[in-house]
Amino acid sequence: MIERVTARVGWVFAVNGFLFASLVSRVPDLRAGLDLDNSGLGLLLLAIAVGSLTALPAAGALIARWGAATVVRGGALLDAVGLVLVAVGAGSLGSVPVTAAGLLLYGAGVGVWDVAMNVEGAEVERRLGRTVMPRFHAGFSLGTVAGALLGVLVVRLDLALVVHLPLLAAVVVPSVLVATAGFLPVGHAPEGGPGSGRAWLEPRTLLVGLLVLMFAAAEGSANDWIAIALVDGHEAAAWAGVAGYSVFVAAMTAGRLAGPVALDRWGRAPVLWTSAALVVAGVLLVVHGSAWPVVAAGCLVWGLGAALGFPVGMSAAADDAAGAAARVSVVSTIGYAAFLGGPPLLGALGDRVGTLDALQVVALLMLPAAVLVLVVRRPVGAVAR
Repeated sequence: MIERVTARVGWVFAVNGFLFASLVSRVPDLRAGLDLDNSGLGLLLLAIAVGSLTALPAAGALIARWGAATVVRGGALLDAVGLVLVAVGAGSLGSVPVTAAGLLLYGAGVGVWDVAMNVEGAEVERRLGRTVMPRFHAGFSLGTVAGALLGVLVVRLDLALVVHLPLLAAVVVPSVLVATAGFLPVGHAPEGGPGSGRAWLEPRTLLVGLLVLMFAAAEGSANDWIAIALVDGHEAAAWAGVAGYSVFVAAMTAGRLAGPVALDRWGRAPVLWTSAALVVAGVLLVVHGSAWPVVAAGCLVWGLGAALGFPVGMSAAADDAAGAAARVSVVSTIGYAAFLGGPPLLGALGDRVGTLDALQVVALLMLPAAVLVLVVRRPVGAVAR
């Protein structure tokens, strides 16, 4: 029974990543269809982040009232409507407001879907009695690979936005509805659990959120800047920059697939201390490497180090079944701030010191992260896994 639920949760994580990468693959078509420059496109895409950060704080209350399965379904439906609006707005109407509304809805759907699937994943982990959350996040990563590959194909075939995105929504939503029908009935707040407001006042929850933010910055900075940094700082060809990013993503996915074995054997704190050290080593190799094998090794080590911070933080937030939804919502909101604020801050710093050197900020963030690692230990009185 629990094995079937595990597979269903893994599928929902993968579909979430698949939708995200599918949309990202059509960003150049959004720019062309709306006749935007890069600055205008950046402002348009900000609607996704605004939608997510608006919805994330409410996710805990929604899950506590309706359950994780229902909230995942609601998030998938919001995403579907958002994708249709994006396709019509950019592909048929040439309307920036319609497209922005679609991206806002998509971002809100992603936000609540993300929290709900992590709450469900934490409950599966609790029932199994062993670590599986990193593998769910590896499923998300594999979904992004599949979505990107499909995006390459549809762009190569010149498939119109108004065909691609609505068709995607029509296929994905039923699969999510089927998968969530087999979810565990979790998410409703047990007696004694904090509401969303109280969770924001819990020191441990906030500290776990800060730890997740720092590891999210380690992941997000590579996603946004590593390819550009290799081109600008090491004078690499564009394909070499993309190859470096691919090494990072592959290493991070591998780390998430293998991570549960290390976590169950040595525990969260030692593994995350090692992760922080790997991030520092990887960043320094990327920035200061004088030969391409060294830089490539840096991308690999950085990816391994960035792999486990976010999923372990989600597990830690849900250690106690009472109020897990509220706590995961808080930690997710804090963590996702790194994905919103990180790119422009690193970009501004990069304009002053160079894109490659700016990445060293990520290594510095691992110092306070190493201090905060102790907060992910399971608190006394939490429901044992």
